[in-house]
Amino acid sequence: MNDSRSAAPAAAVGVPEAVAALDGTGHGDPGRGGPGRGEARRTTLGPVALVVAGGLSVQFGAAVAVLLMPRAGALGVVTLRLAAAALVLLVVCRPSLRGHSRADWGTVLAFGVAMGGMNTLFYQAADRIPLGAAVTLEVLGPLVLSVVASRRLLNLVWAGLALCGVVLLSGMGPSPFGQGREAGGFDGLDPIGAAYALAAGAMWAAYIVFSARTGRRFPQADGLALAMAVAAVLSLPLGVLESGSKLLVPSTLGLGAAVALLSSVLPYTLELMALRRLPAPTFAVLMSLEPAIAAMAGFLILDQALSTTDALAIALVVGASMGAVRATARRGRMEKGTKSGRRPVRGNREGH
Repeated sequence: MNDSRSAAPAAAVGVPEAVAALDGTGHGDPGRGGPGRGEARRTTLGPVALVVAGGLSVQFGAAVAVLLMPRAGALGVVTLRLAAAALVLLVVCRPSLRGHSRADWGTVLAFGVAMGGMNTLFYQAADRIPLGAAVTLEVLGPLVLSVVASRRLLNLVWAGLALCGVVLLSGMGPSPFGQGREAGGFDGLDPIGAAYALAAGAMWAAYIVFSARTGRRFPQADGLALAMAVAAVLSLPLGVLESGSKLLVPSTLGLGAAVALLSSVLPYTLELMALRRLPAPTFAVLMSLEPAIAAMAGFLILDQALSTTDALAIALVVGASMGAVRATARRGRMEKGTKSGRRPVRGNREGH
């Protein structure tokens, strides 16, 4: 994972579904030709707005999912989201079931298991701890993967920065703004909820690995649609056991469809549109803002207050994720320049 395209999967924090089709976005080499710097900045604002809109959609969708949990339970919400998203993707993509090897199907199966596990664990976490904390802990999975894949000493610094953020978020460390922690923060996080979030991060890392493999074996988003169907089938028994006939209540079905639209279909579409015109490293840096967006969604919709210490903790993790992405992308460009016999260009239009 040393090329610039792999930088986005290594640290994307919003809608990981978009990673599956990243290799098919086809944006050209941003370092060659094209418009001037001023025009390039203007043409970049549109894709950036799409990415931000996708991040807002997925996190506010997660907030709606939390509101739905008293009706359908965490496992029921996962079932509704995955089933609705799978249905939409299968109808839109119409993936072919023929012409694939046993290895192809094994990759899709592993991708679907990782996807289902990631969603199930995350919603279990969101049912127990504030949304901002859940996303912040979850993003450690992609961050660790990025650090390991880069094999650079500098990225250990980013890992340490993220660890400091986790310590602050957990309340294990002293507040840097006085004695104790402010009321209404993330103090006393449910350890089970935190464990679920960390496990979701680990599944996210596995998701990234199998997402890339699926993208190479299947055209466009066909592999994603098939993997989403696998995840939906795996989650169905769990949702039925927990919620039963509650899943068939019209209002619950409607909210479940809204969660699928906000958390999967809409952001996936927006991000694919953005990736056609936005360099992957820039995309990944923008996605690193997701913990902050999740905290905002939790505050506005779920009335989950954020203390100064908690905001600092989230900022440390966001900063660590951005730093890891930029370092990985820079190394990829340098290695590409070395292999081609050219000196890598610094300060090009990849946001650096």
